[in-house]
Amino acid sequence: MKPSAESLAATARAASRRGLPPVHLWNPPDCGDLDMRIARDGTWFYLGTPIGRPELVRLFSTILRKDGDRYVLVTPVEKVGITVDDAPFVAVDFTVTGEGKAQTLTFVTNLGDESSAGSEHPIRVERDLATGEPSPYVHVRASLEALIDRKSFYRLVEIGAHHEHDGASWFGIWSGGRFFPIIPSADLP
Repeated sequence: MKPSAESLAATARAASRRGLPPVHLWNPPDCGDLDMRIARDGTWFYLGTPIGRPELVRLFSTILRKDGDRYVLVTPVEKVGITVDDAPFVAVDFTVTGEGKAQTLTFVTNLGDESSAGSEHPIRVERDLATGEPSPYVHVRASLEALIDRKSFYRLVEIGAHHEHDGASWFGIWSGGRFFPIIPSADLP
């Protein structure tokens, strides 16, 4: 029998009563793929319809894992693949403590996860080869990232700085004692 979103939710609810479940320890049988998708804007869909209950989406997010290039919802008894258009989370805001090289940026996702950027939660920026448009990400947990939304990215640019990185001048962001390059300084207008 193919698992349903309802059966996954019930198992996840039981497993997550004490915080995030230990999905990295679970190795259940693969039950194929489920018609569930996370859109680039962070909206979760089931059978083509947006999931309207935020608490259910949050619950599913706690059993999300990335196995290689595949995103899966995993419980102790079953594992199903889902589609993720870009990143499974969206960083919708951040706070800044400290200044300059001593600052720490703490991001919050659309589902309430928090990550303080630094060695354990790096920031990276991918550029679209055709348009040059940047897509910034911050690591959330395990192999899961959040796409940093546009308004937050603009705020990051406002507090950015130039710094030597890999033998060249880069414009980027400091957080948690690390410099995260965004764009080579020479490429700026």
